[in-house]
Amino acid sequence: MTVRLKKNDRVKIISGKDKGKEGKIIRRIPERDLIVVEGVNMVSRHVRPSQNNPQAGIIKQEAPVYASKAMLVCPRCGKATRVGARFLEDGKKVRVCKKCNEIIDEKGL
Repeated sequence: MTVRLKKNDRVKIISGKDKGKEGKIIRRIPERDLIVVEGVNMVSRHVRPSQNNPQAGIIKQEAPVYASKAMLVCPRCGKATRVGARFLEDGKKVRVCKKCNEIIDEKGL
C-alpha cells in the first residue's frame, strides 16, 4: 500500500485511543505502512543506564501507528482531508487536497 503521507506533514488521528489529536510526522516505516506522530500513541519504556543515557528509568516516547488511522491536515484550508494526485503541465506529479482542490506541495511525489 502506498503511503501518501510524508515526513513533517501535519496529520489528524481519526481512530483509536488518540482520536482527534494532531501532530507532525516524525518518521515513516513504509514497508509496514506505519508512521510515528509527535505526541501520539505515547508508551512507557524502561531504559537501563548506558554511555549515551547515564540516567536510567522510565521514559515516555511515541510508538508507530498505522498510516490508515491518520488523515493529512491541509495547509491551505486547515481541514483533515484525503490526498489525491495530479499531474502539472510540466509532467510533475503533485499531491492535492480533496476538499479545497489546492496543491499541497510543489516538490511533487
